[in-house]
Amino acid sequence: MIITALVENTSNCELKTAHGLSLYIQTKNHHILFDLGPDHTLFANAAKRGIDLSEIDTVIISHGHADHGGALFEFMTVNPTANIYIQKRAFEPHLNKTFGRDKFIGLDQSLIDDPQIILIDGDYKIDEELSLFTVTQTDKCHSPANDVLYGPSGRDNFSHEQNLLITENTTALVMGCGHCGIINILDKAKSFQPKVCIGGFHLINPTSKESAPTSLLDEILQELQAYQETRFYTCHCTGKEAYDYLSARQKTISYLSCGESITI
Repeated sequence: MIITALVENTSNCELKTAHGLSLYIQTKNHHILFDLGPDHTLFANAAKRGIDLSEIDTVIISHGHADHGGALFEFMTVNPTANIYIQKRAFEPHLNKTFGRDKFIGLDQSLIDDPQIILIDGDYKIDEELSLFTVTQTDKCHSPANDVLYGPSGRDNFSHEQNLLITENTTALVMGCGHCGIINILDKAKSFQPKVCIGGFHLINPTSKESAPTSLLDEILQELQAYQETRFYTCHCTGKEAYDYLSARQKTISYLSCGESITI
């Protein structure tokens, strides 16, 4: 299993950065894109690495925010055959209400009826290798960066967020932003004993740039003691300040920048 970041907020190579996420995942049976990023960045970076996006067979959109699914229409023009799995609530309106302004951050709602899109509701098993799951218990380690995010009925409860489990020789857990909370997500996935966890921890407000307090980071670190056998690769919405704090205290946490790959 090889996982490569094609869109991410940081880069230490020739690839372009963008605020968003897209992971290219090669498994025994699949060529997967987990999220698509906000814009054309995915396509420019894939071309630089010689990755043919027309060969993708499976797309997972982790949740209904444009920095993860903004390139959806362009992808479907390049690849009209891949199965695209999205939680049905992801197409509801989503807003960021920072500094008293309402900013639409949702997906293109005109795409909801496209036959290429598979709308799902809750947990879903794609095949023996790939499974999707949602999280309803979100009581642990709440990030204040979530408090500015709204859905159609008020503050977002992130019922539109899904996570991917890949089971080959070992099990990898892949998240988008981890809005439901890294600890809550790990709790739901505990029975699968993931050896690798990849994705954002959503510990920074992307508009105000305010990072989560150290009290929350300490709480997360305490909870992560139960996952000593898991290797963490965080990115995107974790934020440098939070990442530096966490990684300095737990050596199993690394950063995955744009262009970097993990072989599992």
